[in-house]
Amino acid sequence: MDEVEFILEEAKEGMEKAITHLKKQLSNIRAGKASPSMLGSVMVEYYGSQTPLQQVANVNTPDARTLSIQPFEKSLITEIERGIMLANLGFNPMNNGESVIINVPPLTEERRKQLSKQAKAEAEDAKVGVRNDRKQAMQELKKADISEDLLKSSEDEVQELTNTYIERIDKILTVKETEIMTV
Repeated sequence: MDEVEFILEEAKEGMEKAITHLKKQLSNIRAGKASPSMLGSVMVEYYGSQTPLQQVANVNTPDARTLSIQPFEKSLITEIERGIMLANLGFNPMNNGESVIINVPPLTEERRKQLSKQAKAEAEDAKVGVRNDRKQAMQELKKADISEDLLKSSEDEVQELTNTYIERIDKILTVKETEIMTV
C-alpha cells in the first residue's frame, strides 16, 4: 500500500510542477496591462556580469500603460536601457536622468490572437507533462507487486488526478485568454 501511495504522490508532484511551470510561462506572456513581470527576462550588465533587472532596480507600474524602473545606482540607467533593448520585448525605453520609463503600447487584435495561441501552446505543453506523469505512474503501478483490485483502483485514482490537473490547466488558460483578449 505504501508503494502505491508513493507512486500517487510522485505523480501528483510532477503534475503540480507542470501547473507551476505553466503559470510561470503565462506570466511572461504580456496582456494589455503593464506589469513588472514583463521585464523578468531582462538581464543587465553589472560590474562585468549579467544580472537580473530586479536585482539592480525597482520596477513599478505607475499606471496600466507605464513601467517605471528606478535603478539602485544612477550609473546603471544606460545599461538598463541596453538590457531592455537586448531582451527584444518590443519596448522602447526612455530615461529622464533618474529612472527608465517604458510606455507599454496597447496590443493590436492580431497580436492578441498571437499571444492567445502562445498561451494555448503553453497550456498544451503542461497537459503533455501531466499526461506523461500519468503514464509513468501507470507503468510503475503495473510493475508494483499489488493485487489486481488495488491496481485497478490505483489506476482510477491516477486517472482522476490527471483529469483534475487537466481541468486546472484549462481554467488557468481561460483566465489568461480572457486577460489577453480584454481591450
